[in-house]
Order: sequence, then structure tokens, then C-alpha cells
Amino acid sequence: MENVIKRVILSEKGSKLGALNQYFLEVDTKASKPVIRQAVEKKFGVHVLAVRTANMKGGLRTVRGTRMQKVESTWKRAIVEVKAGERIETL
Repeated sequence: MENVIKRVILSEKGSKLGALNQYFLEVDTKASKPVIRQAVEKKFGVHVLAVRTANMKGGLRTVRGTRMQKVESTWKRAIVEVKAGERIETL
């Protein structure tokens, strides 16, 4: 359970959701919603209200300005909603 959360994702969409007490996390691809909930509550000391997950498909991506391509791996994203007044410290 200690390696469930890989990182907090900082993006424009994530900062908009931050106003609604929701945060983007990159999690282990095999982690379930109850496991993600427990890991977030233990690591950040917050009360989790809801967890939504999505598998983000990897694949070939064109490198900007070149004809080269790189392979991106598949990963899992979780949107975690925490109790009002609590925050997940990103830095």
C-alpha cells in the first residue's frame, strides 16, 4: 500500500478542480478505489469523500518538430475529493 500513489499531477485542469477540493493523482495501475482512499488518507492526513479513476492509454506519440516517435506507457489517474477545508500539499 506504500507505493500506491506515484505523484500529484499539477495541471491547468487540476488547479481548477483544486477549488472544488479535488486533486489529480497518478496511481498504480492495479490499485482499486478503496486502496487509493486508504493510501491518500494515510499519506496526506485528510478525509476522502470520493475517488474516481481512469486508465490513461499510452501509445505512440510524435515528438514535436521531428519525425521521431516515442512510446508512452499506460497509466492510471485518480481524482480524489477531500473534505471541505482540507488540502493535499503538492509541494
